Amino acid sequence: MTHARQPVFAPDQDPGFGELRGGNLGVRLATGAAEIDAVQALRYRVFYEEMGAVADPATAARHRDSDRYDAVADHLVVVDHAIGPGAEGVVGTYRLIRAAAADRVGGFYSADEYDISSILRFPGQVLELGRSCVAPDYRGRATMQLLWRGIAAYVFRHRIDVMFGCASLPGTDPDALASDLTYLYHHHLAPPAVRMRALPERYVDMRRMDPALIDPRRALTTLPPLIKGYLRLGGFVGDGAVIDSQFNTTDVAVIVKTELVTEKYNRHYQLGREDVATLDPY
Repeated sequence: MTHARQPVFAPDQDPGFGELRGGNLGVRLATGAAEIDAVQALRYRVFYEEMGAVADPATAARHRDSDRYDAVADHLVVVDHAIGPGAEGVVGTYRLIRAAAADRVGGFYSADEYDISSILRFPGQVLELGRSCVAPDYRGRATMQLLWRGIAAYVFRHRIDVMFGCASLPGTDPDALASDLTYLYHHHLAPPAVRMRALPERYVDMRRMDPALIDPRRALTTLPPLIKGYLRLGGFVGDGAVIDSQFNTTDVAVIVKTELVTEKYNRHYQLGREDVATLDPY
């Protein structure tokens, strides 16, 4: 079987990859102002209206979740084609920021919570993941699989070596999350070479109970699907949690070396299969 030769793009012109489909749903990068606006509107509905984030007056007036990083990021979107192929069909999103983009706005978002010097020293391409959310009616396996497929395609296209970011646990009481935080620290702490550490003024110790009292199998199943997905890809967490009062969450740093992601995607890509690697987070 022969395949069309992939076009070569300059770094600032590379569109990433074509749309990947699964039934009515497709995943691709957002294009144009209307789709970015739809992403920000979805994030507002999920983060502020549903999860109780605290909006400043400008955010509340616009009903949009936005910050300076949006302008330089790539925005992965899941689109329901039964609703529409463009902005009207956006039902899921993930924000992707590469190093060159972060440099244009003074650094990565995660640096507001964590010392990321270990990531910046890493000898390879790095990618920050963040602002992930899915509309309520689409929170099932199909949408999560598509998001992971999109990330895998992006990682493959841009030869990413390490993914990192802040992942959230619900609520701002670390003692209520004692089992989750203690389990993550004792079973998934990153090696020193890539270990992010919460900034001193924001550091919350994750070791909140006797780890011998935790059933690791049960603890894994109760984690949020996104964190569970990272861990099943061989991911790690950083040292220290961070309370994010604005978003009503307790954050942990997540680091994933992408060998497994690229291995799975590369295998399917080279075979020319339309059904590229499904990275099931469940």
